[in-house]
Amino acid sequence: RELRSRPPLLSSSTKHLPAVSPVVAMAVSRIVKVAMLATMVPLSGATSTLSAANPIHKVVTMLQAMQTKVTEEGAKAEELFAKYMCYCKGSSGDLAASIQAAEEKIAELGPAIQGAEEKKLKTEEELKSDQEEREAAKTAMGESTALRATEQGVYEKFMAESGTNLAALNKAITAVEKGMAGGFLQTRSASVLKAFLSSSKDVMDTDRQELLAFLSAKEGDEYAPQSGEITGILKTIKDEMFAEEQETMATEA
Repeated sequence: RELRSRPPLLSSSTKHLPAVSPVVAMAVSRIVKVAMLATMVPLSGATSTLSAANPIHKVVTMLQAMQTKVTEEGAKAEELFAKYMCYCKGSSGDLAASIQAAEEKIAELGPAIQGAEEKKLKTEEELKSDQEEREAAKTAMGESTALRATEQGVYEKFMAESGTNLAALNKAITAVEKGMAGGFLQTRSASVLKAFLSSSKDVMDTDRQELLAFLSAKEGDEYAPQSGEITGILKTIKDEMFAEEQETMATEA
């Protein structure tokens, strides 16, 4: 009777245990039931029953502690699982938001990239045009430099020849005016003047012939300076040559 009236050892504790894994809960429950059945086995006497029941109580207590531990570990596992699921859901949301933001950014960059490509093509065309203009300018500059060098050479040659011819004319005029034409005819200046008269297109043919005849005379031939014809021709040629020289210098400057 004492054994039958004894309240169940696990009735009050199992009602309020937290939920655990079904497999674990089933296994623990079966073990507990076996232990409870063992406590209900009839024994010979009250004293022997109490003394024999002590090991069973220990087993039941141990099983209860095990059940509590398993339940707590199950609750922790479920808590970790819930946190993991929350993390996965949050991560999925963040990933989806990142993907959407990237797609929107790509959509925005499309026109910008196209505009940049068009600008690049335009810049390349402008650069090509600038390079062509630069090459044309370099060519024109080279031609201009070459032309300038040619003109400078022509100018320098003209000034040198003009200076030589004017010096020869001055000596000829001085020699004729002093009656020393014979001595002048033997000088290098007479040869210079003769060469100038032979090649110049600015001297009239009649003046040229008369001056060449004068310059070709032999030493000792007489010249009548009173006519002043040779002197006048020489001075006219000298004035024209000097004026041309001055004009050329002004143009060059």
